[in-house]
Amino acid sequence: MRIVVALGGNALLRRGERPDAAVQQSNIDRVAIALAALAREHELVLTHGDGPRTGPLAAESAADPTLGAPCPLPLLGARTQGMIGSLLATALHDALPGRHVAALVTHTLVRADDPAFHRPTKFVGQVHSRDTARALARERGWHIAPDAAGWRRVVPSPSPERILETDTVHELLNGGTLVICAGGGGVPVVEDRDTGALTGVEAVVDKDLTAASLAEDLKADFLLILTDVPCVYDDYGTPAQQPVLDATPAELRRKGFPDGSMGPKAEAAARFVERTGGLAAIGALDAAYEIVHGRSGTLVRPELATG
Repeated sequence: MRIVVALGGNALLRRGERPDAAVQQSNIDRVAIALAALAREHELVLTHGDGPRTGPLAAESAADPTLGAPCPLPLLGARTQGMIGSLLATALHDALPGRHVAALVTHTLVRADDPAFHRPTKFVGQVHSRDTARALARERGWHIAPDAAGWRRVVPSPSPERILETDTVHELLNGGTLVICAGGGGVPVVEDRDTGALTGVEAVVDKDLTAASLAEDLKADFLLILTDVPCVYDDYGTPAQQPVLDATPAELRRKGFPDGSMGPKAEAAARFVERTGGLAAIGALDAAYEIVHGRSGTLVRPELATG
């Protein structure tokens, strides 16, 4: 079975942990252990969030006095893909002796006319006071918005059209390679209609929606979205909280999960199942093997045919 695994940012940094290299390495080792059993039985393509890295890198770049301008987001995304991809590749190499593992820096095509470019919503970078954020917005042309702890920069999050390196991923899979790609949603690029030339854009593509698009293009059998909760919950965090163990795409969408947490994961699972007829599931990293075998997580399945 061909499985695309969408690994949440908590793989590198659990809630409340410091973004130290040793902490990240320990968490990556946990990822390798969790996925090794699946990789021995199935074809795996691993996508991942950018963990804690893009925000600090953006802040470091913005504060670097040797730079005439901060490093653009597309290049920061490429840096985080390389950093996290290297950590994952070496850990999986050690956990799966003899298995070929490759980490690719990949690019995600988005539409230049995507309405998201007029409605920036994705938080990046550090938290600021309102006055500091407003000053930075004037100085650098940023859009800002209030976050839970203060004010932050927001950037567009356009919908992914396709991963440009999908054919390369196909070839690697056919050769038995475990592929790591589309980190952080991939480097967002637009294509010139006349020349086909690619240009990076100041945006961040949702990693789960990118994983769903990639899984569709790869003709995957299963999309596995791993996070830090055992399954999807109704009324999460309230006394009425109830697990959702099985749902169709329509049922999942009707629950109206928030954009900042479970919403994109639910939408990614729903899109993949609707468009392919395959299966998707959402659950905890440490239960990855159990989720695929139907013993944990939330299963998202096609609508049952009616006669």
